[in-house]
Amino acid sequence: MTVPEWLAPFVSMDISVWEKVLRTVVVYLGIAILIRVAGKRLLAQMNSLDLVVVLLLSNVVQNAIIGPDNSVLGGLLGAVVLIGFNAVLDRVAAFNSFGRWLLFGRGTDLITDGEVDAAELARIGLNQSELDLALRRQGADDVSEVQRAALEPEGEIVVTLKPGERTATRDDLDRAVSELRALIEAR
Repeated sequence: MTVPEWLAPFVSMDISVWEKVLRTVVVYLGIAILIRVAGKRLLAQMNSLDLVVVLLLSNVVQNAIIGPDNSVLGGLLGAVVLIGFNAVLDRVAAFNSFGRWLLFGRGTDLITDGEVDAAELARIGLNQSELDLALRRQGADDVSEVQRAALEPEGEIVVTLKPGERTATRDDLDRAVSELRALIEAR
């Protein structure tokens, strides 16, 4: 069946469907590996230079995915493959601990019992002011208040405060008031 001339730019692909799928998956895996190797820092505290890299990355790999094909159908196929392949890998990571480790890695401890691991901080490329900002955002005024802080594979710095440094909840206050009332009534 012949496609009308006006419709050809939308549906006629210059490369085969399988080549389009393979190109998309290979580029996806290549970028995933790059981010896995160099990425926790890139994902964690993105500065303006990191943003430039992320913005240009899609343009750099565009031709590797689309090849000589500029059709709408080819672009939609590439998008479907990207989203579908990403969904498959998300499922693998969600239900398989080895798959999660392979795709995302493990967290990196930055602070343990109030002590900053300067070597790990330097290895991942975070500076002290970026760490301090992450601590303040999560309720710590000083490193000494932190039981553990880790840069998780998703790029988040997760802070666990020492028990005495944690913010009191309403339940904590209610419990303290009840204890005080019991003491007062006992006298």
